[in-house]
Amino acid sequence: MKIKFTLFAVLLLFQVSVAQEVKKDSIAANELSEVKVTTATRTERVLSSLPLPMTIITSEAIMKSGVTKLNEILNEQTGIILIPDESGFEGIQMQGLDAVYTMILIDGVPLVGRSSGVLDLSRVSVGNIERIEIVKGASSALYGSEAMGGVINVITKKPKKDMFSGSLSYRYSTFNTSDANANLLWKKKKFSANLFANFYSTDGYDLDKSMPLQNIEPFYNFTIQPKLYYDFSDNLKLIVSNRFYNMKMDNIAIIDSETYKGDAKENEWNSQIKLEQKWSEKLYSEYELYATNYKNDSFLNDQNNVLYEQAYYDQWLFRPEIRTTLSLKNDKLTGGIGVNYETLDRTYFDKNVKFNSQYFYLQYDCNPTEKWNILAGFRYDSHSEYASQLSPKLAVNYKINDNLSLKSSVGYGYKAPDFRQLFFDFTNPSVGYTVLGYNVAESRLNQFEQEGQLLSRTEGVNFNKPLEAESSINFNFGTFYKKNKLRLDANAFYNSIDNLIDTRVVAQKTNGQNIFSYFNISKIFTYGLEFNSTYDFTKEFSISFGYQYLTAKDKSVLDNFENYQYIRNSDLQTVQIKKSDYFGLYNRSKHTANIKFAYTIPKIKTDINLRVFYRSKYGLFDTNGNQILDKYDKFVSDYFITNLSISKYIGDKFMLQAGANNLLDYTDPGQISNLSGRQLFARLQYNF
Repeated sequence: MKIKFTLFAVLLLFQVSVAQEVKKDSIAANELSEVKVTTATRTERVLSSLPLPMTIITSEAIMKSGVTKLNEILNEQTGIILIPDESGFEGIQMQGLDAVYTMILIDGVPLVGRSSGVLDLSRVSVGNIERIEIVKGASSALYGSEAMGGVINVITKKPKKDMFSGSLSYRYSTFNTSDANANLLWKKKKFSANLFANFYSTDGYDLDKSMPLQNIEPFYNFTIQPKLYYDFSDNLKLIVSNRFYNMKMDNIAIIDSETYKGDAKENEWNSQIKLEQKWSEKLYSEYELYATNYKNDSFLNDQNNVLYEQAYYDQWLFRPEIRTTLSLKNDKLTGGIGVNYETLDRTYFDKNVKFNSQYFYLQYDCNPTEKWNILAGFRYDSHSEYASQLSPKLAVNYKINDNLSLKSSVGYGYKAPDFRQLFFDFTNPSVGYTVLGYNVAESRLNQFEQEGQLLSRTEGVNFNKPLEAESSINFNFGTFYKKNKLRLDANAFYNSIDNLIDTRVVAQKTNGQNIFSYFNISKIFTYGLEFNSTYDFTKEFSISFGYQYLTAKDKSVLDNFENYQYIRNSDLQTVQIKKSDYFGLYNRSKHTANIKFAYTIPKIKTDINLRVFYRSKYGLFDTNGNQILDKYDKFVSDYFITNLSISKYIGDKFMLQAGANNLLDYTDPGQISNLSGRQLFARLQYNF
């Protein structure tokens, strides 16, 4: 495979060098350093002066890549890996932290409906995205829980001129996959509107024909997203936004060699009403009311079409928030106050559970001189189910000259115990083990004991004090450089997480099976280096390179290595290993990298976009019996993935696009369930 990739890259570079003499149109692209962002500070800031590690994905980059879903474009970014969990959904991993620690926003408001802490990002189509802003590192000082590892904000397009415009597109790809988009924008004087609709369907895929089930079963989904804008005046503006998502998938399972069939459905609704008021040149306020509901239902019938199993999940979030920014010469003071009211009714909960929290935050964006920018702030959360949290953050940017700046930040993050960790009540019907949420564990253990199902309790385990929120300290230190044709940034990071919530055995049942519950057990740390660079050889040809080095380990393993130092080798012999043989946390690669080639041929209005991604080896399971991942375990081997897209413009209205994701057809069906093999695609888009 490496030989194929090398030959392919050499051939491409040769073609590029021959065609470099063709001159490009005179349309100037915005410099990366001039991009204005809002997610990191809740105010508009120039990216190059921001003291926090941040990545921007533009609508142009999304379009040229040929992808259709949010998970696909995120997976192409440096330092971001999407990994499938036990539910099959792909979760974000940033700076070595799991998906439960990353908050996902659409136009500044959060999505709900996590399965085991993971949001299915394929729920979000990219057809109406203006840009994606990614803040890496603890962001609880502005966003609270779930932002301990970072924030991803999807910002949708907004009408800008008094006219009717938009686009229609259709994309067909391997596995009988269809993606159809309509994005309509209209503006006239004070009123404007945006209507986006997407339909997606696929037959799924099957990597291992020897297995009775496909990796992904057939499904379809559609999204409708209307947004309305009304400007009462230059100082008072109203935004009303809604989003509706519906999905249906075949649900098939093999249980005791018998096939069970049914279906699974998802329904999501988001509604946001926001009023923007400019009191004066110095004072600006936003009043926001947000509500969202996520539901899924699934069932399985046996061979006689009799209901065998049914599951449901119904989550609501209601959040009013007020934000105000006061401008003081070169400085800005931003404050906000809000309330979260959240409910969840789901299978294996004995009741509809509720969370209530109140919060406020304050941030000072200070520019004492032209060279210095200091960002300081905190957020305070008062919650009904866990202790109150204070989340401070401090970040500094120093501009050495017009081309070079240094930036550093330190922040506190936290992740609240979720509904599952507090209220879960599940007993496996076939095996017989039980998992109990922390808040219901004591009463259920007493019930098991009264019913004669309890053999013993684990000594020293009790539920006398509340389950604590996980907490982290995050450090970042980096640099940004831009001069002429070269742009680069580098960031070193360190995360230390305390009170990591994990399961442990709390009792044993008379059937020999264990009862588990959730406790604050572990302390983990991650550290590494991330590097991004882009060099424009000409106006037509540029190359980007990204790399991340990562170490992620459990501190309790290092502190008590004597409990893990013996393994069983392939000959079933007991062998002692060293502490240095401990590899780290599961599903983490020490090295990931990408290289991206972008080439434009103005004479024939064609863009060529080639991206190559590398991931070094990683481990998924303990395979030698010592309960940790060490270098003697079995690993998923390192691999390359190559994506290619070619876009041809016909006049000003039409675009034809063709390409291939996973061009070299790499698969590992035994271990990597989200790599589906080569996917060829073609797209037709009409712009007006």
